[in-house]
Amino acid sequence: MGGSRQFWVAPVGSGGRCGSGVRVKRSRRGAMRFSCRRIGRIRRPAVSVKAWPHQPRETGLVNPVGSGDVKDFMSTQNLNRIFDPRGIAVVGASARVGSVGNTVLNNLVRSGFPRAIHPVNPKHTSLEGRPCFRSVGELPGEVDLAVICTPAASVPGVVRECGAAGIFGIVILSAGFKESSAAGAALECEIADAARAFPGMRIIGPNCLGILSPASRLNASFASDFPTQGNVAFISQSGALCTAILDWAMSENIGFSQFVSVGNMLDVGVADLIDYFATDGKTDAILLYLESVTNPRAFMSAARAFTRTKPIFAYKAGRFEESAKAAASHTGAMAGVDSVYEAAFHRAGIVRVFEVEDLFDCAEFLGRHSMPLGPRLAIVTNAGGPGVMATDALLSMDGKLSALSESTVRELNGCLPAAWSGHNPVDVLGDAPPPRFADAVRIVLTDPEVDGVLAILSPQAMTEPTAAALAVVEAARRSRKPVMAAWMGGRKVRAGIEVLQAAGIPTYATPEESIRVFMHSVTYSRNREAAYETPRQRPVDFKLSHAEQRARFEQLMPADRELLTEAESKLLLQAYEIPVTPTVVAGTAEEAIAAAEQIGFPVVVKLHSHQISHKSDVGGVQLDLLGPADVAAAFRRIAEAVHGSRPDAEFAGVTVQPMMTHPNSRELILGAKRDPVFGPVLLVGAGGVTAELYRDRAIELPPLDGNLALRMLKSLRSWPLLEGYRGRAGIDVDRLVDVLLRLSTLVVDLPEILELDINPLWVTPDQAVALDARVLVRRDSRRDARPYAHLAIRPYPEEFIRHQVLSNGTELLLRPIKPEDEPLWRDLISSCSPETIQSRFRGLFKPSIHSIAARYCCFDYDREMAIAAEITEHGERKFIGVVRLVSDSVHHEAEFAVMVGDRWQRLGIGSLLMDTGLGIAKLWGIRSLVAEVAPGNQRMLRMFEHRGFVLDRGVASDVVIARKREG
Repeated sequence: MGGSRQFWVAPVGSGGRCGSGVRVKRSRRGAMRFSCRRIGRIRRPAVSVKAWPHQPRETGLVNPVGSGDVKDFMSTQNLNRIFDPRGIAVVGASARVGSVGNTVLNNLVRSGFPRAIHPVNPKHTSLEGRPCFRSVGELPGEVDLAVICTPAASVPGVVRECGAAGIFGIVILSAGFKESSAAGAALECEIADAARAFPGMRIIGPNCLGILSPASRLNASFASDFPTQGNVAFISQSGALCTAILDWAMSENIGFSQFVSVGNMLDVGVADLIDYFATDGKTDAILLYLESVTNPRAFMSAARAFTRTKPIFAYKAGRFEESAKAAASHTGAMAGVDSVYEAAFHRAGIVRVFEVEDLFDCAEFLGRHSMPLGPRLAIVTNAGGPGVMATDALLSMDGKLSALSESTVRELNGCLPAAWSGHNPVDVLGDAPPPRFADAVRIVLTDPEVDGVLAILSPQAMTEPTAAALAVVEAARRSRKPVMAAWMGGRKVRAGIEVLQAAGIPTYATPEESIRVFMHSVTYSRNREAAYETPRQRPVDFKLSHAEQRARFEQLMPADRELLTEAESKLLLQAYEIPVTPTVVAGTAEEAIAAAEQIGFPVVVKLHSHQISHKSDVGGVQLDLLGPADVAAAFRRIAEAVHGSRPDAEFAGVTVQPMMTHPNSRELILGAKRDPVFGPVLLVGAGGVTAELYRDRAIELPPLDGNLALRMLKSLRSWPLLEGYRGRAGIDVDRLVDVLLRLSTLVVDLPEILELDINPLWVTPDQAVALDARVLVRRDSRRDARPYAHLAIRPYPEEFIRHQVLSNGTELLLRPIKPEDEPLWRDLISSCSPETIQSRFRGLFKPSIHSIAARYCCFDYDREMAIAAEITEHGERKFIGVVRLVSDSVHHEAEFAVMVGDRWQRLGIGSLLMDTGLGIAKLWGIRSLVAEVAPGNQRMLRMFEHRGFVLDRGVASDVVIARKREG
């Protein structure tokens, strides 16, 4: 569900109702309850569903569907066994000071964990004043979590003992696994085999520092520090960094909601933890330290769900991996490993930081403040120089210096000396007493054009740093806007810094540092807005069906090589209606001359070879040939150049193409590359033979929509040239966007493609044509039979599109909702009566507000599906009903709802939509469905009962809960 994830609420007479505008809070043992948030008013708890077992896997965490009267989900429950256990066993507990087993046991005791702690070690009868048990099988009472500290070789056996004893939460601190040797990797496989015998067992580690959960007073780690409770969760692939962060947090009095070292991620991975912390009412943000992503589809899905309501800040180590240099194509050379992570983070809404200290600074900001609403910053300073430094930093990071309103300036004139700066930054002068500082901060905070305030103090002869800090604290208490401070200096300002931090005002050593943190938070806000943008309607239609395009590709894909020739590559592009230059293959000079005369001069002659990828590198491109003699000479020069530079390569002749010229043309490179982590990535940039030299490129993960494609283009340094510059006409941007969308569809459809270059793509004010193309394929790259398994993001599910005719002859199109359908969705809601709206949303609802409407149209197709019934009436497309499934991350549980517009009820549309949704639920393997229905909606209740739902009328007087279990 993820924090305040929005759910579909169906009106009376329309079907099930899921809670809208709610925020999930987790109580002890993982039960979920709902509280109101932003939209509508929920007056009762929704319903949760029962636990169902599953095999351990990285993506194993389920987003809970509801709460209240029954047990929580299996995945949530079993991660709760780790983070909120009823009892703990320390396997390998020890009396030896300094050992891991001794440290963990002492940490659990000192942290004040309120429930049973059981040491396990056959060599002792008691440890730390507690009975010590010989084995896990002897443990008394309820034990949910085992912290394993024994040598690596013994761990698989311990895991089996835990499973037999009903302990399904495991944290393995032991090292010596795949991080150390092949033998260690084999041991790790043994652990996985042992866990498979106990479906539902969850494992963190091995080779990890452990976990810390301040709210549960749980320190199941060998860290020396235990933080206070806060609102930020920290997930790290580095145990050493965990200890550094903890040490810093203790000195700065920064708290955490959860703190996890993931180790080797045998089972529980980053995606699981993101999903789990989304349900944690104590977690408002996540900090990540990543070295790699092991399950990109799960990672992207979890992160995109989380960042819709809460921020994630990440530091990615290993920015300059040598593997980025090994790419064979132009696209591969430009789309290095780190740039792909950058694109993935941006698409997932994650804010990337490039200094570890920024993680510290973001933790401090998040721990003390809510996110700013925008990028407009006011700066209050007692020294002009630091104010200029802050302004430079702000503008260089694309922030905005608040333009103070006339009333704010008048008010400042009334309390500041005549020599004050008169604008933002507000220079209160070096002799500013504390009240002057406070007045300036208070006044600018009330300005509606200000999103946040940075107070800067430089210790001067007349300055009172501590008193000024107290004054700023008092002024900041009157506003909800974030206030940061940069108390510059050392000993003289130390006491003032302590005052600010104690009052919850994040304080930094320099203005630039504070600006960086502020802009990181602004970047999150911008990312969230981008996630809810409604794309422009830009349908991409093809003359060939998907099956025909696939057949064309199969015909082109060679059996004995991976590299398609230029001619073959262009035929593939033509199947997806990407314009290409006419290309004729000629095996002899005479054939080349005949082809040129047929095409018309001037022409281009290029090398045709199955082995040579980059023709220009071997003199294989001859331009602007004006007659038959030129063509013959070009043929001869190319043959000689190939034999001289690549005698091992095949010379199969040349291709002849028209020479394309235009006074306002530009050359771009478009490409795709199969990244080893995230799968296909798309690239657009400045093209031609200098593409790699200038490295002006933008990278994005498919699938694209119109907004993403346009954003890629606008991010290029050469965008002003494409748009039109100094009287020179710009290119046809819409046509270029269309080519990008078609290329995206091609790589989505064809997992065999490893690399694809269109270089150059020749663009003019009215054309976009591929002048050259290169495709590298591999048959065995299509290993997974699941649809779109090669992609990190699930594309639009066209397989659910179908046509239907109602009994009255009305033709319906049933299809998944997509982001650009927001206007149609709004019209559907607007067509409903006030009574329906009141019943549906149980309170005020404004579908005209974009941020509200977009949440019902922008979602992850891996987790949510909304099928709309669409008709065309008087030439206008309309939605007349919707069925929606909101699933957990592993498709075990889902909320189910159906809605039909007032005009279209009693025509069988509700039944049609319900059966469509149930069919998708079955295809997904959903094991439990839950819906809410108004008690008076007897027709819908009968429909649910007829389809095997069990009705529960005992939850509340104004709702009936319909549940359906499978298997």
